[in-house]
Amino acid sequence: MMYAIVEGGDRMTVWQTVALAALAGFTIYLGLPFARLGPRTQTIQNLLNALAIGMLLFLVLDILAKTQEPLVEALGAARMFGQWREFGSLACLLVVGLILGVAGPVTYRRTAAGRRPSAGVSRAYQLALIIATGLGLHNFCEGLAIGQAASSGAIGFTTILIVGFGFHNITEGFVVAAPVAVVGDVPPWSFLGIAGLIGGSPTLLGTLIGYRITSTPAFVFFLALAAGALFYVIGEMLAVTQRFEQRFVSAWGLMIGFLLAYAFDLLHTIAGA
Repeated sequence: MMYAIVEGGDRMTVWQTVALAALAGFTIYLGLPFARLGPRTQTIQNLLNALAIGMLLFLVLDILAKTQEPLVEALGAARMFGQWREFGSLACLLVVGLILGVAGPVTYRRTAAGRRPSAGVSRAYQLALIIATGLGLHNFCEGLAIGQAASSGAIGFTTILIVGFGFHNITEGFVVAAPVAVVGDVPPWSFLGIAGLIGGSPTLLGTLIGYRITSTPAFVFFLALAAGALFYVIGEMLAVTQRFEQRFVSAWGLMIGFLLAYAFDLLHTIAGA
C-alpha cells in the first residue's frame, strides 16, 4: 500500500479505529459552511474559484503520486523476477479508473441537463456533489491506509494518519463548498449534510475494509477514479474562471490555493517525521 508500517505491538480494536477515522473523515464539515456566506463581488467570486482550483490541482497530484508507489514497486519486482502480470494489471486499473472517473461526471451532467435546464445555481450544486464524490473516493483510500496501519499494531502511525487526514479534509470541505459559494447562493444545511456524507463517510468504510483486508488493486483503482473525477471538475471550474476575465486575480488565487493545500500536507509530513 502507500504507507510503510513502522510499528508493531497491540492493535487498536476495530471500533476504536473507526471512531478515530470518523473524526478524520467528518472534519470536512468544518469547511462546508463556507458556502453559506452569501453573495459576493465578482472579484471575490473569482478568487474563491481560483483558490479551489489550486487546492484541487494539488489533490490530483497527490492522488497520482500515491498511485505511482505501488506501480513502481510492481515494476521493480517485474524487472527483477520477470513477472509482469501484477504491473500490467495495476497499470490497466489506473488507466480504466481515470477514464471512468472522467466519464462518470460527464454522463451525469448530460443526463441532468436532459431532464431540465441547467441554470447557473443548479450547475453549481451538481458540481459540488461531483467534487464530493471524487473526494469521497480519495478518502476511501485514506481509510484503507488507516485500517491497515491500525490492524498491524502501528498505533502511533495510525494516529499521525488520522490527524493529518483530518486537517486535510478541512480544505476539502472548502473545495466542495466553492462552486455554490461562487454563484452567491445560500445552500440549505440539508444539502451540506448530504455533501459531507458523500465526501467524508467513505473514510469509515475504507477503514473497516482496510482493517480486515489489504488490496493494492482496489487502492489503485479507487484513487484513479478519484483523480479522473477531479480532472473533470478542474476543467469545469477553469471555464468559470475564464468568464470572469480577471487573469491576475485568477493566477494569484490558483497559486495561493495550491500553496495552502501543500502547507496542510507538509504539516502532515512533518508530524510523521
